[in-house]
Amino acid sequence: MSMVTCKNLSKTFGEGDLAVHALSEVNLDVQSGSFVCLSGPSGSGKTTLLNMIGGLDTPSDGEITVAERRVDQMNKAQLADMRLHHIGFVFQAYNLIPVLTAKENVEFVMQLQGMHSKARADKSLSILKEVGLSGMENRRPAELSGGQQQRVAVARALVSEPNLVLADEPTANLDSHTAENLMDLLRNLNERHGTTFIISTHDKLVMSHAKRLIKMRDGKIEDDVQQNSAA
Repeated sequence: MSMVTCKNLSKTFGEGDLAVHALSEVNLDVQSGSFVCLSGPSGSGKTTLLNMIGGLDTPSDGEITVAERRVDQMNKAQLADMRLHHIGFVFQAYNLIPVLTAKENVEFVMQLQGMHSKARADKSLSILKEVGLSGMENRRPAELSGGQQQRVAVARALVSEPNLVLADEPTANLDSHTAENLMDLLRNLNERHGTTFIISTHDKLVMSHAKRLIKMRDGKIEDDVQQNSAA
């Protein structure tokens, strides 16, 4: 089953002589359960493509389907609902809420979904244990290392069991050892839960963990290969 399909997807910022073609007629199909890496230099279009798939930006032309839903035809309320219930996000800057504990940060999405407090607490403790943060549930982000904060962000992205997780440069602020551990964690979560991951990066370590490596340049897909990656 296709989790993500992009057809002739284009995005242009600005107009006239100032126009920047961030994406140019991109065609992409990502099967459910995939572990995909989008690579390429700055300006290649990988983050723009990720934002389009996640409904954070709208295409200038083309179609995007996520979990059999046409994202490009949704209004703001429908996009917000799609992101809340079907897509998890992991950002380079973690985007944790400073005044909340690790557990409360993970619970936040479920609270927005209207889940009962006891169920929220149980699920958040379970996922924090799964990402290796048992005993750190009541620490605030400032009391955690960068790698631990990114694990909280991963737990938050996965706790509501989304169809798709989008990660934008998730290792950018981590040292190589911590980055390696994070990628092992993401691959293991992908294997255990069958969650589809699409990760944008220019980090060769991240690329080495991908099952499928898509290289982008100048807003187009330059290469698309399956690879035997580290598990």
